[in-house]
Amino acid sequence: MSYEVSKSDEQWRAELSPQEYAVLREAGTERPFVGEYTDTKTTGVYSCRACGAELFRSDTKFESHCGWPSFYDPADTDAVELIQDRSLGMVRTEVRCARCGSHLGHVFEGEGYGTPTDQRYCINSISLKLTPEE
Repeated sequence: MSYEVSKSDEQWRAELSPQEYAVLREAGTERPFVGEYTDTKTTGVYSCRACGAELFRSDTKFESHCGWPSFYDPADTDAVELIQDRSLGMVRTEVRCARCGSHLGHVFEGEGYGTPTDQRYCINSISLKLTPEE
């Protein structure tokens, strides 16, 4: 797939910390309950740490107690790309930034959370940058 923001591997490595690179560009996962935004209640916009695209808003963030920030809906349906992930011997749906292709996390459905969409976008804090509302 071709992305609006396209950079060489060397450029991504120069712009991202080793931890950011491992998650955003190599589909890694940060450890649960350590991410900067896991328990954040700040009102604002969550953007892709790699390219700055708006991904989620704080009004769709909810407490799932899973160890990572959880959202029930992206800010805009076109902001994220969903890809079937068959790694680790299971079928999951990977969530990527639609603007640069960076790995954000996974989305799960039908878990019974009392949210409008019954979806849980389980997103790595390190993939996001929060811009608080003024």
